[in-house]
Amino acid sequence: MTKAELVSAIADRAGLNKAQAKEALDAFIASVSHSLKDGKEVRLVGFGSFVPVKRAAGTARNPRTGEKVKRPATQTCRFRVGDSLKSALNS
Repeated sequence: MTKAELVSAIADRAGLNKAQAKEALDAFIASVSHSLKDGKEVRLVGFGSFVPVKRAAGTARNPRTGEKVKRPATQTCRFRVGDSLKSALNS
């Protein structure tokens, strides 16, 4: 599902026009991104949790040349599936 398809689905289910649905989705994405950037977990009960994860700096190997390169420390995000979503996917 693309973002445009998600906006259409939200608009249909919530009774909004597509512009309102797009604004709501953009606000949701911005809010989640801001919380994760601040190092805070975002929990949506029944759906899942977005968890910020810090990766330490290290060395990596270029598979093409075999050369070792330094990898900087980064921050990323993991998603943990909630029980309701998990059961919906497996039923």
